[in-house]
Amino acid sequence: MDNLIGVKELRENFGNYEKLVKAGRSFIVMKRSRPIFTINPVDDGGWETVIDFMTFKKKGIPIDELITRLKRLA
Repeated sequence: MDNLIGVKELRENFGNYEKLVKAGRSFIVMKRSRPIFTINPVDDGGWETVIDFMTFKKKGIPIDELITRLKRLA
């Protein structure tokens, strides 16, 4: 099983595993021959952009302004 990796292996090669997970691979992380957690790709299908604050200002908007705008909607 090439999807079993140790904590040390993950720590030392995190960047490589990050790329593999982004490509769709999953891994079971082991510590002392016992599984402790899994790493799975995120399902982006459930996310949607509700509003893009970059359309108001090129660098976004300050949090205070965001809160003020949200309070006006309530």
